[in-house]
Amino acid sequence: MPEPRVWQLTAGSAVLGLALAAVAVTAAGPWDSGQRTAERARAAAPAAGGAHHAPPAAPAPPRRPAPAPSAPGVLTALHAPAPAGRPADLAAVLVPLLADPGLGPLRTASVVDTATGKQLYGEGAGTPMTPASTVKIATSAAALSALGPDHRIPTTVTAAPDGRTVTLTGGGDPTLDPARLKALATDTARALTARGHTSVRLTYDTSLYPGPSLHPIGPNENLAPVVALMTTEGRLDDSRSGPAPRSGDPAGDTAAAFADLLTRAGVKVTGDPAPGRAPKAAPLARTYSAPLADLVERTLTHSDNDLAEALARQTALARKQPASFDGAAKAVRDELARLGLPVAGARFADGSGLDRRDRVSAALLTGLLTRAADPARPALRPLLTGLPVGGFTGTLAGRFDTAPATAGAGLVRAKTGTLTGVNTLAGTVVTADGRLLAFAFLAGRTLSPYEAQPALDRLSAALTGQR
Repeated sequence: MPEPRVWQLTAGSAVLGLALAAVAVTAAGPWDSGQRTAERARAAAPAAGGAHHAPPAAPAPPRRPAPAPSAPGVLTALHAPAPAGRPADLAAVLVPLLADPGLGPLRTASVVDTATGKQLYGEGAGTPMTPASTVKIATSAAALSALGPDHRIPTTVTAAPDGRTVTLTGGGDPTLDPARLKALATDTARALTARGHTSVRLTYDTSLYPGPSLHPIGPNENLAPVVALMTTEGRLDDSRSGPAPRSGDPAGDTAAAFADLLTRAGVKVTGDPAPGRAPKAAPLARTYSAPLADLVERTLTHSDNDLAEALARQTALARKQPASFDGAAKAVRDELARLGLPVAGARFADGSGLDRRDRVSAALLTGLLTRAADPARPALRPLLTGLPVGGFTGTLAGRFDTAPATAGAGLVRAKTGTLTGVNTLAGTVVTADGRLLAFAFLAGRTLSPYEAQPALDRLSAALTGQR
């Protein structure tokens, strides 16, 4: 028989799928790929699911979704109204847990029913706090709102009019990998050969990002230099997430690798690659990132700092701001204001949360998550499907493993945040009566993550028992 935690994950996933289906059953989802295709289909498809499927003309959609196959007929409606006395009951549960010394002297909280938008509990909910990596929820929401979930980031190759020089131009895609770079070189060589060119010089263009390229924390294994051209986030090992040794010149390294691949594909590259500007001409070849929905999910699941900074700059470009730390800060804040969110006191000094000058309130985070569950905003759904699952995936894989927090395993999905003296957790939870709640707990001046993180887990897990 499966272990209890596996049953919790199965039930939690089924209930979350029903929650999203209940609030989004009439909204067609724009996604066609990604690591959570099934969840997205449940969240946004009116019947058969899939990308760009129009709702069937008849019969009319049911008032509520059919039970998920893994949870036959035992789940209550997820949009059931809360009894009038519930906020007081919730306070009785949360206040003692918030008083845990492990959370330090600064702690704020917000809990919202996503179906009604009603705040069920708040403690300093509007107070701006250092959010650490939970700011990635805001960064991701701004990118999805400004660009849409189908947006892809290009990397292009353009030839000079005489065909003697080609330029590799970065569009800001940190997920460009060796396989795609090789395919790009092959396509470029084919196009050059067709034009009669078998020898070229190579330049590379990173001007899309004006700089600075170094984060205020300086060279760090948590983040490569923020440049518009790089391969595998500038990682110098085989890792795909988390800290890793980073290249000091990811753009130059990518250009050198491209030159070698181009030579292997039959076009000789003379001299060393050098910085340059792309000519105004149609590209010879181009490669694209995965859709933005997938990039957001990866950003949230693995707390990917490089991707978060890229998303912030893509937002800046979409809103005609410089693709820099300052330009991205303004673009993200303005985009969240357009969504009607409480941005008073908010500051987005970076997109990743590594900068201690970032400020976000618990109310802003729960507001973002509530909008992501809104049937009128299916483009924001990856904010929910990208959240790590407590006890199972991403940055929550090793948590919710000690009672009483085990009650949240499989039912809590949340973005973590950790800096020295700062510990945060924001996400969603499925309650005992089948409602989907959004929560944010932010703690400052904590003494140790080994005390603060379990306390945050207990807070979110306590929400699963609400009726």
